Amino acid sequence: MDVKKQHGWWFNQLFTNWKPFEVTYVTILVLIQVGVYFLAPDSWIGMVSGVAGTLCLVYGMKGRKISFVFGIVQCLAMTYVAWISHAYGSFAMDIFYVISQPIGWFMWGHDEATHTFKTNTRRWLFVGAFVAWLIGWWVLSMLHGQLPYFDSINFVVSIIAQVLYICKYQENWSLWIVVNSANILYWGILSVQIMIGATSIGTLGANLSQVALQAALLFNSFYATKVWASGEADNEGGAGK
Repeated sequence: MDVKKQHGWWFNQLFTNWKPFEVTYVTILVLIQVGVYFLAPDSWIGMVSGVAGTLCLVYGMKGRKISFVFGIVQCLAMTYVAWISHAYGSFAMDIFYVISQPIGWFMWGHDEATHTFKTNTRRWLFVGAFVAWLIGWWVLSMLHGQLPYFDSINFVVSIIAQVLYICKYQENWSLWIVVNSANILYWGILSVQIMIGATSIGTLGANLSQVALQAALLFNSFYATKVWASGEADNEGGAGK
């Protein structure tokens, strides 16, 4: 009997059609989040954000709607972490993420394939993202946010990437690579500032959990670029009924 017919939607989404390599790297990424919590156990909500965020983007890499279930959990937790860290760009972005999760759930149909832009359109998309980053940098500087040049990437570029993601355009992963790389530096700098006593804003555990999360998501973004380009993410990665 076909496994997909034998089990329900939730089982199919969670457990079917996984490659051994994918199972291994997902396990490692989740364990890294838990390990960071035990290293600096001052923010369990940071760990929840990290684990849920990892699962959200991993299932997104597979093209599965269940991604948005983990996404809503991660966004709510991350909103709190961003607020206590005075990461106002991240805070505003996470509010947008919360709103976008049910929209993405609605738009990702069982039979929907991934899409890609024409070369010229893709070029203008990346130019527009760069201009938006400069504007966001200026606005966040006026609000006296921490590290506005990095936070702006997380703010404006993430909005563009998330819109492309819920519309299933492959180019979203290229933008996420930029966002994840910038966020590793952003949360890493904030972690160092706390360790050396340069700031008392936020907590070390929450910041380190975000460094680990962004490193995990960066790896996933590179891998997802390959998966979506090959068509493996079409039809919910083979998990649709």
